[in-house]
Amino acid sequence: MRRALLVRMMRHARRGISGQLCGAAVFLLAAGLACAQTEADATFRSDVRLVRILATVKDANGALVGSLEKTDFAVRDNGIPQQIAVFERQTDQPLSVAVLIDNSGSTAKDLRFEADSVTRFVRALLREGNPDDMVALYSFNWEVVKQNGFSRNVAAFDRSLKNLRGEAGTSMYDAILLASRDIENRQGRKILVVVTDGGDTTSKTDFQRATAAAQLADAVIYPILIVPITNDAGRNIGGENALTTLALRTGGRVFSPSVGAALDQTFEQIIRDLRTQYLIAYYPRNVPATNETFHTLDLRVNDARLQVKARNGYYGEAPSVAAGASTTPEAVSGESVRQPKPRKSQPANTQPQQNKPRVSPN
Repeated sequence: MRRALLVRMMRHARRGISGQLCGAAVFLLAAGLACAQTEADATFRSDVRLVRILATVKDANGALVGSLEKTDFAVRDNGIPQQIAVFERQTDQPLSVAVLIDNSGSTAKDLRFEADSVTRFVRALLREGNPDDMVALYSFNWEVVKQNGFSRNVAAFDRSLKNLRGEAGTSMYDAILLASRDIENRQGRKILVVVTDGGDTTSKTDFQRATAAAQLADAVIYPILIVPITNDAGRNIGGENALTTLALRTGGRVFSPSVGAALDQTFEQIIRDLRTQYLIAYYPRNVPATNETFHTLDLRVNDARLQVKARNGYYGEAPSVAAGASTTPEAVSGESVRQPKPRKSQPANTQPQQNKPRVSPN
């Protein structure tokens, strides 16, 4: 039918000025038909989301390497090579750092020393670097408490830390999930520093959902495992493995210092890492469609002698997800962060009947 229509219009095109007009119409119609045919033959799918990767690079001796160029890196998304669109060396983008400190019953003996080290870390972090850098403070035991929202008020952090008391269980996964959701929409680089002495015992969420929340927020996790004992007897190896995996999946690294000078040195090393990062970003292209929302990332450098620390994946689109359906982890019923308020001391070996975190505004 299309061919017959074109033939009829060509006949009319031979008649005078009106024929010239019809000739133009023929051209436009033919172009339109060709475009329609092309669209019918192929479907194009593009993901306009910019995927960001924060990376640190070290040499064989463990020294940070901050002098690499864009061409020194290669990134693959689900195994497909990608073209780097954004590259920043020793990035000056502002930092949002959420410090999550464990104040469960087992931390009571060392909590004062940990709090002092955290205060020195916050002071050093905000003293140098971008003037837009911000820090937030969360504490977690059987509940999660947002002690301070994102700010540069070191005195307020110090007061909150000095008021912490060790009690009850350890809701570390709840703290990671909730802090990740708070930090997700902030601009620049996003970091979670988790100070704890062991594994999770009272969270309403689990390891997988906490990790997914951090990855969705593009947050890098630096777990600091305080090890108060000198041998393996009684150590929570499962908790240590979980912390190591959290660091691996988000591009951070785990530390295992004792309190005091060793903990201060750990915070100094984290600051050096944050000041010697690479920001690498790309728009996903030609990634095969799958039914999984999680994309595997592989970031490498051309020099095999160097080691790269970066997150191992991100959450993107999956064709099977219905329009408007959420791809984020399922919400935890009743989960929230409460603001600190005076309360009576809780016996260290007991847990309240209602142990889920309570609601508080930012």
